[in-house]
Amino acid sequence: MEVLRSATDAVLHPAAEAIVAANGPDSWVWWDWVGRHGSEIWTRTQEHVFLTVVSVVIGALIALPLAVVASRVRRLAPPLLIVSGTIYTVPSLALFALLVPWTGLTRTTSLIALTGYTLLVLARNTLTGLAEVPDDVKEAAAGTGYSWPRQLWQIELPLALPTIVAGVRIATVTTIGLVTVAALIGQGGYGQLIYDGLDRDFRTPIVVGSALSVALAVVADLGLLGVQRAVSPWSRRGAAT
Repeated sequence: MEVLRSATDAVLHPAAEAIVAANGPDSWVWWDWVGRHGSEIWTRTQEHVFLTVVSVVIGALIALPLAVVASRVRRLAPPLLIVSGTIYTVPSLALFALLVPWTGLTRTTSLIALTGYTLLVLARNTLTGLAEVPDDVKEAAAGTGYSWPRQLWQIELPLALPTIVAGVRIATVTTIGLVTVAALIGQGGYGQLIYDGLDRDFRTPIVVGSALSVALAVVADLGLLGVQRAVSPWSRRGAAT
């Protein structure tokens, strides 16, 4: 019996240790830690959403009017795309480093950098959407006495809106990923969880921060896809036929 008990213990003990490890600090997700840090995770979520929404909104307020003007004054389109494209190519860490001496380790630094990365996509999609409005539609509007502002607001922008919203989708998903870098200057978000895990060699906050960032991007993209379809019902009817 002692021999049998010893053999049984030799099999069960490693299995028991594996179960404990799978649910402990060394596991990929230690659910006990997640439960005890629910309030912190919620705070990081609010920070991440705030930085994303404000950056995209400010970017839209800057890029869309400039793109509308550039669609009318064609010589302004190349400089707009070149400047916004140059900002987009600057590595995020380098851009933060350039801004910190001027704006410090503040939320302003994060918003300036994140907003800068939205400009190219928003401006380019707005220009593309307006350029795709058929010429005969614009000529018909002008022939019926539409002024330029009226033609823009009632005809061109509604027809270009699906392409513009597609740009907003891309800018939003991209910004959600870039917000994680803001943790390097103490601005929170899911990046704070990721860097905390890296600093302590602790997997759970890394996995939680990464997974929630991906989930937020998927939710935002699906939500904006719904908006895109809502503002272009004719595209759904065309696909159905």
